Amino acid sequence: MKKSKKISPLRILFYIILISYAVITLGPFLWSFIISLKPSSEVNKFTVDFSTLSFKNYKFIFANFPFSRWMLNSIIVALVCTLGNLLFNSMAGYALARINFPGKKSIFLAMLGMMMIPGQVVMVPTYMLLSKLGWINTYKGLTIPFLTSMFGIFLMRQFFLSIPKSLEEAAAIDGLGRFGTFFRIIMPTATAALTTQFILMFTGNWNSFLWPSLLAASEDMYTLPVGLNSFYGQYFQLWDQVLAGAMLLSLPMILVFLIFQKNFIKGIASTGSKE
Repeated sequence: MKKSKKISPLRILFYIILISYAVITLGPFLWSFIISLKPSSEVNKFTVDFSTLSFKNYKFIFANFPFSRWMLNSIIVALVCTLGNLLFNSMAGYALARINFPGKKSIFLAMLGMMMIPGQVVMVPTYMLLSKLGWINTYKGLTIPFLTSMFGIFLMRQFFLSIPKSLEEAAAIDGLGRFGTFFRIIMPTATAALTTQFILMFTGNWNSFLWPSLLAASEDMYTLPVGLNSFYGQYFQLWDQVLAGAMLLSLPMILVFLIFQKNFIKGIASTGSKE
């Protein structure tokens, strides 16, 4: 008979720490979900009466607020901005990693410097420009200024530096041009980096509140974070409805991460190569 392996005290301690961390991390989320199922009279109670839990708060926000419209706006804005970032950041990153042109290093250093500039510094001139273009309260204003990201360009550049140049040389021998090589050879090998960028960009655009709150002037153009903010007032807070909306707001991000998590760590690890 095989002898059973003994679990060392150090491993038991390690598991206890991991379980404790998981409880601390997931505890507030689970409690928020429970509160979203409570009636308003029991929101401030720390006890749970399971007989009173229901999905009435979810039905309420869909019946009394244009929640479906807000969700549609968030989906449109998040997907358009994310897909735009995947394309343009990848093209810019590839150019900085592989194409030799005058001023390439200066442009890259300038880009790194721009990453350190707080977004609030350019908020007023950007808003004035969008106002003159007539893009306030439009999908163009909510998406076009955010189709690129300095961090995304940097991420893709670092990944493309790790790809062997022999792939491009072989593509050139087969008669592929620069664009053919990029879309048919380079991009298919960048799945991990693209997945990482997709998760980061989708999460950032889905949760974005500041710019949509400035650019969405009417209720029918609100995204979910901006719409949920309307649940707050000077003299009232609809916490049960707020948390019901927050649960719906977090659901797409959870699904995106669960679907693409296999490539997420791989993509992060593969962007640290040096020239």
